[in-house]
Amino acid sequence: MNKLAGMVNVDFRSDEPIYLQIARQIEQLVAQGSLKQGDQLPTVRELATELRINFNTVSRAYRLLDEARLISTQRGRGTYIWEEPTPEMVEKLRQVGLDELARRYIGEAVRMGCSVEAAAQAFAKQAQAWNGRVEDQDQTLEKTREE
Repeated sequence: MNKLAGMVNVDFRSDEPIYLQIARQIEQLVAQGSLKQGDQLPTVRELATELRINFNTVSRAYRLLDEARLISTQRGRGTYIWEEPTPEMVEKLRQVGLDELARRYIGEAVRMGCSVEAAAQAFAKQAQAWNGRVEDQDQTLEKTREE
């Protein structure tokens, strides 16, 4: 079984084209270190079969990644992660992923009938609560070290 198997998922209800979903997820897997330089990707047909989509869609995603020099397809050998991303590329890929998460969150909130402002307020409230939990964990860890 290929390392990429089960790591890429497509959302058929998303406004984002499927080939972009695939390319973005592979970029994110590289940025996270889940895929590294030299790792082999499944063939276009293998990934298309696994995701139950047209192989031209996967081919388009791979072409996009190849043009970005993130992967390399070598005839007869396969498709590989081509370059170890630079820290700048990793940061850019993370920002793209974060932007996509924000876009999906706002889109879902609007589909539920909420305003963008209400979605932003709910997010801010959850972010504040999350920060409080992180601070509590830091304080607990600090106390444990002192003992």
